[in-house]
Amino acid sequence: MTDRVLEVADSPARIHVALESLQVDQPGREPVRVPLEDLAVLVLSHPQAQITSAALQAIAMAGGAVLVCDAKHQPAGLLLPLQGHFIQAERMARQAAAPLPLKKRLWQQIIQAKVLAQAGLLRAVRGRDEGLGILARQVRSGDAGNLEAQAARRYWKALFGDPGFKRDREAPDENRFLNYGYAVLRAQVARSLCASGLHPALGLQHHNRYSAFPLADDLMEPYRPFVDAVAVKLLEHHGAEADMTREIRAELLGVLHARVLLGGESLRLSHAVQKSAQSLAAALTGKARKLQFPDP
Repeated sequence: MTDRVLEVADSPARIHVALESLQVDQPGREPVRVPLEDLAVLVLSHPQAQITSAALQAIAMAGGAVLVCDAKHQPAGLLLPLQGHFIQAERMARQAAAPLPLKKRLWQQIIQAKVLAQAGLLRAVRGRDEGLGILARQVRSGDAGNLEAQAARRYWKALFGDPGFKRDREAPDENRFLNYGYAVLRAQVARSLCASGLHPALGLQHHNRYSAFPLADDLMEPYRPFVDAVAVKLLEHHGAEADMTREIRAELLGVLHARVLLGGESLRLSHAVQKSAQSLAAALTGKARKLQFPDP
């Protein structure tokens, strides 16, 4: 899989399949073609963007995802492929039958990785980690002590330098940056899970009845700080009430292309997500015990 992200947001468009590629036709512009095998996520934000059913089918068959946004460029829907691995049925069966102790151990690893990533970002932008590094080492199976929430209370206040900041998906401030970046990240995580033979609806910890992809919500946790880092820069350069311009969206879309270290190897973040999904599949099928996430 490759990791091309294509956004259609600034003008009306017709999107269809041509010569085994996805073609975007826009008034007054040369057509844009992206090979279907190269497309990771198609982001549709313009209200007059039209896409054929053949194009939707082709994207899904190639393993890509389609993210639909509203008029304010906030996420509204996500289309994912149903088939992504040659032993998908077997892996899904093992995933569904995973025992609770295994799920709790995997959740422990996810939260440890998330809190360590938050600690690293705080040290980078604020000079201190507010004790998150110590909290990460105290996370137990299933995060029984709810240290994720304790870390979050310290993290958000310090990250944006605002004691009153709250993570609120409806707030018209820097939360909009987070919403958009998380939606793109979630799409990449979900498609990587599908490609690894797992079903994103069968979560380890998240069981929100309003979330169709709780396993994606689980696995993306350690990657959220990469979006947060971009949001901090956008807040400093543009302010919390800035319009979701093409420049701002491009910065957030660029998260998938950020370079990260995983096991000492430099990878694009999108490729690291694929390795994380593959390691989760291996853990759920008894072939591995440790999940792979970017180095803190």
